[in-house]
Amino acid sequence: MARSRRRWPLIRQLTGNDRGGRADSARSPWADGLQARTVDADSVVQSVCPFCAVGCGQRVFVKDGVIVQIEGDPDSPISRGHLCPKGAATKAMVQSPSRLTTIRYRRPYATDWEDLPLDTAMQMIADRVVAARQASWEDVDELGRPLHRCMGIASLGGATLDNEENYLWKKLFTSWGAVQIENQARI
Repeated sequence: MARSRRRWPLIRQLTGNDRGGRADSARSPWADGLQARTVDADSVVQSVCPFCAVGCGQRVFVKDGVIVQIEGDPDSPISRGHLCPKGAATKAMVQSPSRLTTIRYRRPYATDWEDLPLDTAMQMIADRVVAARQASWEDVDELGRPLHRCMGIASLGGATLDNEENYLWKKLFTSWGAVQIENQARI
């Protein structure tokens, strides 16, 4: 009994030279056998966190085509190796068993969702954009001044888009004649 008590970390800390409990007194055979999930990774891919517009750098560790760990990228001038809790949890976002991997659609007045092929969903979106643009296009105002605008289409962009993506997004909606273009970051 006395011998087993000497193996307790607190007893080793109080009776040994490791008063701070940060060296040998805190070690155990179980802990000695642990290794980082990143040790066995086949490759490391640099990425950017998708959650906000800050753009923190990430290192994505991959083994056999599966993400095993996501950590902050110390080479990133923005985050210098740090991630917030949401950024650190992006592995779960990618590999969660509850993540939807198909396009789900619920028809008007329906109670059930159905899976759609990507081509079908994209065609439905394109058809609705064209119909909304045709139905709400304003060529001139009541005084005959040119407008060339579409009031039936609007955009609310997300904060995860960077400057270049927001620029392209604005160009896309402007090309459709939309004037109601806003971004979540400004709200």
